[in-house]
Amino acid sequence: MDLELSDDQRLLKDSVNGLLARRYPDVVKTRVEMAKEPSGYSAAGWKEWADQGLLAIPFAEDDGGLGQGPVELMLVGEAIGRTLALEPFFATVVLGGGVLRHAATASQRTTLVPEIASGALTLALAHQEKQSRFDFFDVATTAKADGDGYVLEGEKLVVLNGDSAGKLIVVARTAGDRRAKDGLGLFLDDAKGPGVSVRGYPTQDGRRAADISFSSVKVGKDAVLGDPGKGLAALERTADEAISFLAAEAVGAMEVLHEATVDYL
Repeated sequence: MDLELSDDQRLLKDSVNGLLARRYPDVVKTRVEMAKEPSGYSAAGWKEWADQGLLAIPFAEDDGGLGQGPVELMLVGEAIGRTLALEPFFATVVLGGGVLRHAATASQRTTLVPEIASGALTLALAHQEKQSRFDFFDVATTAKADGDGYVLEGEKLVVLNGDSAGKLIVVARTAGDRRAKDGLGLFLDDAKGPGVSVRGYPTQDGRRAADISFSSVKVGKDAVLGDPGKGLAALERTADEAISFLAAEAVGAMEVLHEATVDYL
């Protein structure tokens, strides 16, 4: 097995490392300043991510992306780990983008992916609930059929970048009891729409999250990503990819710690 990076992958690694080195010349000081922004990160910096094509990496070319794979994603993860970057790449591209890639229709992808790739649209995956722990299928939030759409009711906790996202991907139950593995739908909703209440706060790692409640929130059938009762498979696949990405991020952080320790010794 050839584990060497290709020329294109090395170019990507140099590009993203260079960008984040410029954006975070002093990691601690820069993060403190950026965290003061209303969104918890720099909008100008996010535009630079888009201009370098980083936000388009995992999406298919037919959808408006670059059609690259997990290695390229993990190279970005390592770079984020080296600087502890605050920009919402994980929330938008890895989590939200993963659900889009695995669940959305071709029409939905071709509409949303270019907006993500340009930096115009950020996403947040609203899944976690107070009782769900590590069971992705444990969902109490409901989505009841209502005419030409659904009505969302429930509450989500610790939604990463939930207070700054343009749109939310909400995991809600269309059928079955709270712990049934079937009957889960994925719904795209305006983060600032009627009936949506958002309480944002900083997390212990300096990023931002939000607790979000949904009260009689109406969404159309065109807001459903894929089959409204078969969302668990896409959610679990996205979670697996997210774990790999976070492992790469940890490798980047450990590389910096190793370098600093050697320098000190």
